[in-house]
Amino acid sequence: MPADGGEVADWFSKPGDAICALMHRRGVTADDLAAYLDGGVSELRGILEGHSRIDARSSEVLSRYLGGSTKFWLKRQENFELALERAVEAAAEHADDWFGSVPFPQSRGRRPATDKAVRDELRRRMLFYSVPTLSTWEQRYGRICSETHFRRSMSFVPLNSAVLLWLRRGELEAELVQTRSWSPKKLEERLVRIRQLSKINHPSRFLPKLRSICAEAGVAVVVVRTPKGCYASGATRLISADKAMILLSFRHRSDDQFWFTVFHEIGHLLLHGAETFVDSDETPIDELEQQANGFARQCLIPPEREEEFLRLKAVRNSIIRFSVSVGIAPGLTVGQMQHRQMIEHSQMNFLKRRWKWEDIDHACV
Repeated sequence: MPADGGEVADWFSKPGDAICALMHRRGVTADDLAAYLDGGVSELRGILEGHSRIDARSSEVLSRYLGGSTKFWLKRQENFELALERAVEAAAEHADDWFGSVPFPQSRGRRPATDKAVRDELRRRMLFYSVPTLSTWEQRYGRICSETHFRRSMSFVPLNSAVLLWLRRGELEAELVQTRSWSPKKLEERLVRIRQLSKINHPSRFLPKLRSICAEAGVAVVVVRTPKGCYASGATRLISADKAMILLSFRHRSDDQFWFTVFHEIGHLLLHGAETFVDSDETPIDELEQQANGFARQCLIPPEREEEFLRLKAVRNSIIRFSVSVGIAPGLTVGQMQHRQMIEHSQMNFLKRRWKWEDIDHACV
C-alpha cells in the first residue's frame, strides 16, 4: 500500500468523467448542455470539477440530453461523494505531505488549524487535480515541472508551482471544449484558415473561430490568465490520447505577440508531438525552440516572400501593402520586423492592435 494510504478502496471517479465521455460520444457541446442548467456554464463547470452536486434538477437535464435515468445520476453523485470521503480520510494521516508537496490556488502550503479545515483543504486539492492519493498526484503532475520544456529565463525556474496551477486550470477548461480526435495532419491542413484570423480585430470575433477550427483537428484552445509567479504566454500538452491542448494567456495583449505564440504552440504540436511545452519571453533558446520559432515565422511570412519582407522599411503604407498581400494584420509584420532588428522596438507600434482585459475576458465566457 502506498505511504499515503492510497489503496484501491480510496479511488474516486467524478461524475464529470462520465459526463465528458457522453458529451463526446453524443456530440453535445458544453454550451448545449449548459443552456438547460439553471446555473449555466458555471454550474456545468462545477459539476465537471466535482465541487457542485448533481441534484434533482440537474439529474433531469443529464438524463434527457446524455442518457441514463435521473436515479442513475443521483446514485453516481452519491457514490462519488462516499469514495471521495474515504480518500480524504486516508489522506488525513499524511496531510503535511499533501500541503508541502501539492500546490493549490491561494494557499501557502501550511497545515490548517482544525481537523475539519484539514479535510476541507485535502478535498479541494483532490478535486482540483482529480487524484485520490499523493502517489497518484506525483505520477500525473509531480514530474511535469522537471520534464516540461520551459521556454523562459532560468531566474523563473523556482516558480514551477504557479506554472503547474496554470496548466491544470487549462486542463479543466479544456474539458469544456468538444473536439474531434487529435490529428496533426488535420491541424496542418487548417494553418491557412488560422492565419487568416489574424486580420480580425477583436478577440470576441476571432477566438470562437480559432477554437472551432482547432477543435476540428482535436485541439482544445483555452485562454487562462496566469497566476502570480507564472510568466507564460502559451503552452501545449496532450491531455488525453485523442485531445491536445493549446493554452494561451494573452500575456502581452497585442496581436503580434498573440499570433506568434499561437503558431509557436502549433509548431510544438506538429514538430514535437506529445511533449509538454511552456513558453515565455526570456528564453534560453534550444534546438526545439528554434524549430518552433522558425515554424511560426514561416507561418507569418511565407518563405517565398522573405526577400521582399527583408527589404521593408519603417513606412506605414509599405508595411500595410505587404501585410495585405500576404494575408496577415500589419501589426504582425511590424512585430516580425522588430524581432529581426529591421526596425527599433519603438517604431511603427501604432500598427499593432492592443486589447484590454475586459475584451479578452468577455471573449472567454
